[in-house]
Amino acid sequence: MKLLISNDDGVYALGIRTLANTLAQAGHDVTVVCPDRERSATGHGLTLHQPIRAEIVESIFDPAVKAWACDGTPSDCVKLALWALLESPPDLVVSGINQGANLGTEILYSGTVSAAMEGLIEGIPSVAMSLASFSYKNFQPAANFACNLVAKLAQQPLPELMLLNVNVPAVPAPEITGVMITRQGVRRYIDVFDQRVDPRGKTYYWLTGEVLEDVEPPAGLNLPQHLPMDVHVVRKNYISITPLQYNLTYASGLCTLSEWELKFP
Repeated sequence: MKLLISNDDGVYALGIRTLANTLAQAGHDVTVVCPDRERSATGHGLTLHQPIRAEIVESIFDPAVKAWACDGTPSDCVKLALWALLESPPDLVVSGINQGANLGTEILYSGTVSAAMEGLIEGIPSVAMSLASFSYKNFQPAANFACNLVAKLAQQPLPELMLLNVNVPAVPAPEITGVMITRQGVRRYIDVFDQRVDPRGKTYYWLTGEVLEDVEPPAGLNLPQHLPMDVHVVRKNYISITPLQYNLTYASGLCTLSEWELKFP
């Protein structure tokens, strides 16, 4: 398959190097276009008020991998690749492997998921890959699973245009329990701004936070309740695969609001 790979951890991240090299060694046509530095938690931001530059990268990846480093956001990277750098569209966009999970409502902030979502917006099925740890460095089991998943999609394409959000537990391969299809959960955080003072006496704030709880999504979303939530299965060392879409319309809300009698003025 012809693959476009991006990320939000930057061109020097071990996760993207492991992913790109593993897929290239499996015989896929791999092109990497990713940020030239870390751009985590940028969401779906695009660069509009300054030029975007991209430079060819050599000696970082397998010789079979064509690679560019872009000074834009993850979404910029995918959009630039599809409209300017690639001669023809890829069969699949793969983003990652991210250092850290993208579970529940975290996906709304994730540059990893947004890079994959940009591919989806352009009509290309996409996969976002994350390793559920900020410190664990063995990306090979996740890369091997990505290789298996890409082979599966080559043989059995997705019936509908969607993004697969994949989270791999941060354990050795023999300890991975299995693979489960999941629904997106909800993660609530205690967001704490740590107030500090710099050497010049100026006050600044550093955003920290910890998970307060994982809760069920609103019932009105009409999600299949028999499927587990992503946040739960990863804790049990399952690989979680959650299908996502970019249309955020609240279906039950349409029915409720259609009964309103609204007038203007």
